[in-house]
Amino acid sequence: MNLELKKAIDQISKDKGLDRDMLIDTLEDAVRTSVLRRFSEDMDVEVTYNDDTGDIEVYQFKIVVEDDDVANEDTQIALAEAREHDSSVQLDDEMGFRVKVEDLGRIAAQSAKQVIIQRMRDAEQEIIYEEYRDRVGEIVSGIIQRRDKGGWVVNLGRTEAILAREEQIPREHYKRGDRVQALIIEVRKEGRGPQVVISRAHRDYMAALFRREVPEVDDGVVQIMGVARDPGSRAKVAVLSRERDVDPVGACVGVRGSRIQNIVQELRGERIDIVVWSPEIATYARNALAPALVSRIVVDEEENLLEVIVPDDQLTNAIGRKGQNVKLAARLLGWKVDIFTETRYNEANAIGHGLEQVASVAEVSIEALLGAGYSSLDALREASDEELADKLTISASRISDLRSAINFLAPVVESAPESSAVELNRAGDTSEASEMQAGTEPEAAPAAAENAGSGDAEK
Repeated sequence: MNLELKKAIDQISKDKGLDRDMLIDTLEDAVRTSVLRRFSEDMDVEVTYNDDTGDIEVYQFKIVVEDDDVANEDTQIALAEAREHDSSVQLDDEMGFRVKVEDLGRIAAQSAKQVIIQRMRDAEQEIIYEEYRDRVGEIVSGIIQRRDKGGWVVNLGRTEAILAREEQIPREHYKRGDRVQALIIEVRKEGRGPQVVISRAHRDYMAALFRREVPEVDDGVVQIMGVARDPGSRAKVAVLSRERDVDPVGACVGVRGSRIQNIVQELRGERIDIVVWSPEIATYARNALAPALVSRIVVDEEENLLEVIVPDDQLTNAIGRKGQNVKLAARLLGWKVDIFTETRYNEANAIGHGLEQVASVAEVSIEALLGAGYSSLDALREASDEELADKLTISASRISDLRSAINFLAPVVESAPESSAVELNRAGDTSEASEMQAGTEPEAAPAAAENAGSGDAEK
């Protein structure tokens, strides 16, 4: 009895988590391959593992032919020779002869061993791939193993994962042996085995942390409708309650901020604003721009643009440090956002109205005025009659009417504001200005909503 082989199969199956029947099939295939390499590829061989004794039984099968018709001794046997083994055998019968595995030789045995090891490795990698593929979106914990050219290699136990440089939180530093948590965002099949990719900067990592720390989020009473992150610095999370008596902000913050503090601590102090989601884009925008107070919002659905007017003293809060507040709000909303102070917005509207009136009196188009470089009443007032006649091609009487209109409107608008809108692009470029525009593609919301909620909160 070959009890050692039986114990080895049982031990490998237990330690590696591999199916025992699969291991036996692999062993039989490996021995069959070695037999054919050792003797002849033409042989008809059957390999069987005896689970009771732990032995490998190999049988070679031959067809009985006439004594003078033996063309291939590996597949045929003469009738006379066959009857020496079994007197009742007939022509065209199939006879099996046991082959001693011990006769395979050292090279054949080594070849069989290599096949077994490779098959086991392939089977183990397939199991790992299937296991981690089903865990995409799950938080895992591992130990920093070594630095890789693209980031850090993290030991997850059964396999290794890569924490790429762009998936790390800025200003975080690791060393070998550190324990780290991250989100599985991708599992790829590669030649060396499955490649698990993890992230700490992904927006879904924050959503997963809320599911872990807030029971109401985990059971679906409170839904996370969207996440916008500037990893390691600030984030906005939109939430919605499915039950009237459950406050989504309070549930996420926890008693004395206990729940939100656990998340902030895990993210190394990243500031998190909890925003109440609403199906009304204007209400949702007010909540998203907190802590800034908003006077009114003009919605342009065709341009997917929001013009947000704030009190003069709220501009800094609305824009945020380096444009961070409006940038994150725009990502969360999925809309472009223009920020105006009340003074600038009112002046701009008044100036626009004044130019239209002047153009009407002079019987020229507003486009002609702007094309000639007259974007304000001041610019028209300072131009000479000759310049106006040359650029606008109008008569002296029309110039006189134009000047009368300017003088009439002068008490209303005396100067034109300088446009200082700055667009926040996807890369987050910003500049100091009294007006700011932000627009990015929307962050994907982890869940859809049917009901509405409103309000705002900030942690």
